[in-house]
Amino acid sequence: MSRAIRTVKDVAEWGLCTGCGVCRAVCRNGAVSLVDIEEIGIRPVVDGKRCADCGECVSVCPGVGVDSSAVDRGEKDSVRSGGLLGPVLEVWEGWAEDEEIRRFGSSGGVLSALSLYLLEREGAAFVLHTGADPENPWKSRSFRSRTREELIERAGSRYAPAAPCAEADLIAGADGPCVFVGKPCDAAAIAMLRRKDPAVDRNLAAVLTFFCAGTPSTRATVDLLTRLGVEKEKLSDLKYRGDGWPGRLRIMEGEGRRRELLSYEDAWKELQKSRPMRCHLCADGVGELADVSCGDAWHRYRGEEPGGRSVVIARTSRGLELVRRAREAGYLHLEKTTAEAVVAGQGLTRRREELFGRLAAMAILFVPRPRYRGFGLFRSWLGIPMKRKAITVLGTLRRFLVRGLWHRNPLPAFPGKERETEKAGSPS
Repeated sequence: MSRAIRTVKDVAEWGLCTGCGVCRAVCRNGAVSLVDIEEIGIRPVVDGKRCADCGECVSVCPGVGVDSSAVDRGEKDSVRSGGLLGPVLEVWEGWAEDEEIRRFGSSGGVLSALSLYLLEREGAAFVLHTGADPENPWKSRSFRSRTREELIERAGSRYAPAAPCAEADLIAGADGPCVFVGKPCDAAAIAMLRRKDPAVDRNLAAVLTFFCAGTPSTRATVDLLTRLGVEKEKLSDLKYRGDGWPGRLRIMEGEGRRRELLSYEDAWKELQKSRPMRCHLCADGVGELADVSCGDAWHRYRGEEPGGRSVVIARTSRGLELVRRAREAGYLHLEKTTAEAVVAGQGLTRRREELFGRLAAMAILFVPRPRYRGFGLFRSWLGIPMKRKAITVLGTLRRFLVRGLWHRNPLPAFPGKERETEKAGSPS
C-alpha cells in the first residue's frame, strides 16, 4: 500500500475509488458517509472527528487493490485458468427459462433467475442488488428484493452509480441466507469483507456479478436525456436496455407514456465517455471474485432479438453447484461452451492486456496505483504488439497530465445535512 493512502479519503482524492461503498459498512465509528458527485460518481466523505485512523476501511477497499485468491474456490483441483477470463470451473451459454425474466433482464436474465431460485427453492431471506431509484429514475440505489415481481421490476443493467456494499451490514444482521449481486469491484469488496466479518460470511448464500466495462457518472445520463429533449423531473421510470436483446434506452413519463429513445449501442456510446479513469484501471471486468459471473454472449449476437443469451461462468464450487441445481429445477437453460469462445466476443479482455502498461505509466508519475495479485497482468502485457504497448503507456501519461490526475484532487465540500441524507438511505 502506498504511504499516500491511509484512509478512503486518500483513496477518493487520488482517483482510486470504485464507489462500492464497503468503507461505510466496515467503519465502526460511523466516520464514513457517501455522496453522489454527479460528474464523478459515489465517493466517501470522512468525518475527521470520528475517524480513528484504524485503516479498516482501506483493508477491504477494492480501489486500493484486489487479490484474486481472496475467494475460497472450493474444488481447487477442478479450477483451471480461462486465460483472460481468470479462474473457471465451468462455462455455459444460456438464459432464464422464465420468459419474462429473460425478456426484461440484461442478456439472458440468468442472474435474476439464479436469484429467484435461491429465494423460492433455498430459502434466501433477500437479494441485495441495484435498481432504479423510484423518486429519481435516472439514479440507481440498492434494494432488498424478496419476490419475483421485485426482481423483474429491478432487473436489467444500470449505467449510473450505486454502492450496494454500503448495505453489507444488512447481510450480517439477516435472519437467513442472502444473495449479493453487484459489479465485479463490489464482489471483490464483499470477498475481502467476508474474510474479516464472520457474520457476513455466514449469511452469504451466493455472490453474483456481471461483466462490467465501467460505471458512467450520473451526469452522463442527465446530459444524454437533456440532449434528447427529456425533462428528468417528469420521468417515472428509465431502463437502459432489456425488453429484447440488447434492447433500447426507454423511459416512462407521467402516468404511463412510454418512449424508446436510443438503441443500446448508441446510448452506451454516449454514456461510456464519462467513465472515471479508475474504471480503465480495473483488472477484473469479468467477475473473478464472485461465485458466478455472467455477461452478454456477444459472439452469438446477430442483431436485435426478443430474448437474450448469457455467458455463465462458475468461479467457485459453491457457484458451480448453485448453477447445476437451478438448471435441474428448471430455472435455467444452459449449453456448454469454452473460455476461448467467450474471450473472442468480449472487448473487456483488451483492457486487461493493456493494464500493466497503464499501471507502469502511473509509476512513472509517482502516483498511487491499485495493486493486483493473481491476475497475470504482466503475462497478458507481453502478448500484445510493441506499438500497442507504446500507445498504451504514452496515452495513459497524457490522460493523467491533461486531466490533472497526477496530483491529489480534494472532493467538493458537502454540507452535513446532505451527507446524512446519503447515509440514511437504505433498501426497501
